[in-house]
Amino acid sequence: MNVHTMFNFIGFIKSQRKLLYQEYRKTEELKGLFQSDKIHTVFQPILSLEDGCTIGFEILNRPMQTALFPTTEKFYDFVSRSHDVLFVERYLRHLSIERFSNQIMISQEHKDQLIFLNIQAQVLADPNYQSGKTLELLAKYNISPDRVVLELTEKEAVIDYQQFEKIIDHYRQQGFRMAVDDAGTGYNSLKTIVYLKPEFIKIDKSLIRNIDENATQQHLVEILLDFAEQSGTVVIAEGIETISELRFLQKLGIHLGQGFALGKPKPNLMNGKLPLKNPSIRKLSLM
Repeated sequence: MNVHTMFNFIGFIKSQRKLLYQEYRKTEELKGLFQSDKIHTVFQPILSLEDGCTIGFEILNRPMQTALFPTTEKFYDFVSRSHDVLFVERYLRHLSIERFSNQIMISQEHKDQLIFLNIQAQVLADPNYQSGKTLELLAKYNISPDRVVLELTEKEAVIDYQQFEKIIDHYRQQGFRMAVDDAGTGYNSLKTIVYLKPEFIKIDKSLIRNIDENATQQHLVEILLDFAEQSGTVVIAEGIETISELRFLQKLGIHLGQGFALGKPKPNLMNGKLPLKNPSIRKLSLM
C-alpha cells in the first residue's frame, strides 16, 4: 500500500467513525423522544369537495424539536432507515389510536368518520407487524377496522410488488382500506397504485400547488383522476392552500381535499370548512 492510498484509507476510516458516532447520537436522541409528552398529535380534516362534509381525519404525530431532529421530516427520514422503525411505528400507531379515542369520548360527532394512519411499506411487510396487534388495539378502543385507512408512505421503495400485493390483501381481509400517499411524485408511487389498487389515491401537494396556473400539473392530475374513475378509486388532493386551487380542483371533479384552505391540523377533532361550494360535482358514498 503506497502512502497516498494509506492516507485515503485513514481518511475513510475517520469519516466512517464520525458517521457511526452521529448515528449513535441520533439513536439515543430517538429513544429520548419516546415519552408521550414529547410527541404532539394533531388531526387534519379531509373534506368532500362537493358538499364540504368532513369524511375523516389524517392523524399526524410530530416529535419535539431537538438539535439532531430540527424538523419532523428529518425525524421520520432517520426512523425509516433505522433498526427501530417497527418499534417506532407501533408506538406512534398506539398513540394515534389512543388520542383519537380520547377525542371521541369528548364528542361523539366524529365517531363514524374515517381515520388515516401513515405507515411505511417495509413495516407492513414485516411478519411481526402482521400478528394482529393492530386489530387488538382497535378492539380495545371499539374502533372498527373498516374505518381505518392505512396510508402508505414510500420512504423505502417496494421491491417485490407481487409479494406486497398478497400482504395488502391480508389487511383488506381484516377490513382495512388502503391509500397511496404522494401520488404523482415518482415512478414508485405510480407503480404502487397499479399493483395495489388502493381505495384512495392522495395526490402530492407539489402537483396541487398553483395547479390553476400550471398546464403540466393539470394534465398529470387529470391522468390520475381518469385512472381513478376507471378503477373505482377515490382521489384526495393534498395541500390545498388557496381558493383558486380549490376552485380548479372542484371544476376538475376531484373527490376529496385536504389542506390549510379547508382545515389546519389541530390537537382537537374539528370539522373542516369548504369556503367554496360547487354543486355540480357528484356525491360519493365512502361509508
